[in-house]
Amino acid sequence: MIVEATPDRCFAVATDFARYPEWVAAIKSVQIDRRDDEGRATRVTYRAGALGRTVSYSLAYDYSAAPRKLSWRQEASDLTARIDGSYLFEPLGPRTDVTYHLAVDLKLPVPAFIKRRAEGLIIHAALRELKGRAESGA
Repeated sequence: MIVEATPDRCFAVATDFARYPEWVAAIKSVQIDRRDDEGRATRVTYRAGALGRTVSYSLAYDYSAAPRKLSWRQEASDLTARIDGSYLFEPLGPRTDVTYHLAVDLKLPVPAFIKRRAEGLIIHAALRELKGRAESGA
């Protein structure tokens, strides 16, 4: 998705985890569990609405390719076996081409077509919400 904001702005929005409940519709609360020596959140626990219930999961963040890329992997969850993903921020002058990768596996068996549909909905919402927040200047 093309975002009318710089890659630095997009990265800043994506890493401002404490403010996710303000702009990510599914996120109910965020807790920063661990930070690195630069003060960046390296482990974050979320409570979110999903599949008609509230779920809790913790993600570990990797800044090794920052600020071009932000990636994460799941460390704990009550519903999912895996939530691994990344944002890739490619500069296009003053704009940014944002790519979102996501792999989700539930602890319960789910038909593949339902899993693909859910991943697609999550990816679309994540990109749309990041775009809205980055372009708003909030």
